[in-house]
Amino acid sequence: MKIIVAGREPVTTTEFIELALGIDVQLFTGPAVESAMERAARLDVAREVLAELRESDPEVAAYAESLLRTLPLKRRAVRRPVTGGTAGSAVAA
Repeated sequence: MKIIVAGREPVTTTEFIELALGIDVQLFTGPAVESAMERAARLDVAREVLAELRESDPEVAAYAESLLRTLPLKRRAVRRPVTGGTAGSAVAA
């Protein structure tokens, strides 16, 4: 069975939520990496959208507000072993 929302077929759960509720989830959760300036700008827009949602759809606004309290998943740093040489083998120039 296919699920079609707003004339589109969502592939992921997040895409389904975005299409069904009409909000961009990442606007409220944020990307894994962003600068302080990008975060401030994103949160300003999110607050404006949230204010409009409170007037038009309180249930979606409550969901969006809960997203603001979540943290984006951070990518774990991949540690690679250092190869070639030993700790004391550096030559002073």
